[in-house]
Amino acid sequence: HNLKGSSARKKPLLQNRHKKARLRFATAGGDKDCAFWRNVLWSDETKTELFGHNDHRYVWRKKLDACRPKNTIPTEARVWQHHVVGVLCCRRDWCTSQNRWHHEVRKLCGYIEAISQDISQEVKTWSQWVFQMDIDPKHTSKVVAKWLKDNKVKVLEWPSQSPDLNPMEDLWAELKKHVRARRPTNLTPLHQLCQEEWAKIHPTYCGKLVDGYLKHLTQVKQFKGNAAKY
Repeated sequence: HNLKGSSARKKPLLQNRHKKARLRFATAGGDKDCAFWRNVLWSDETKTELFGHNDHRYVWRKKLDACRPKNTIPTEARVWQHHVVGVLCCRRDWCTSQNRWHHEVRKLCGYIEAISQDISQEVKTWSQWVFQMDIDPKHTSKVVAKWLKDNKVKVLEWPSQSPDLNPMEDLWAELKKHVRARRPTNLTPLHQLCQEEWAKIHPTYCGKLVDGYLKHLTQVKQFKGNAAKY
């Protein structure tokens, strides 16, 4: 039957309302051109681990069925003590990325600080960009909403349970692959290696992720709102 043993992909559990929202997003986004998506300021955060992966499970599947619901592991929202916050900017013929380390649980004030200081170093005029963020409670609070409004920040409407729609997910995978290969033994070298490997990610690679976004949205539509591989 052309099946092979593979690790189950970790994907958020999608209910029908999530799939419908994702399908609406993919349909509307597919009507926009590549220039629009290059004017999106993508943001995300991820956890880092010292020793391997948690929650592995093997499944039997065909090569192109990795993201089918039956071949994935639903994930839950969790708080991790050590994580990285990153931002990806791609515009015209250049791309840049930043990351920031947090060794404590990320609080609301820290999120506003990251936007107002770290990101604003790269983005001088907010009106020229569209800011992407997920709908984590700290992102959608009244305090953050006021800051965004006061600074005239245009925010991309984002469907819940949709990390796979963010091209930064691919950046995180690339980062972690190279960090794991260098085998950090404690948190200090883990921190240093993440910084070093992030800096090595070439702008051309970032640009290709964004330029392939329309193709990704097409895949989401083909899967009727289910998770898709970037």
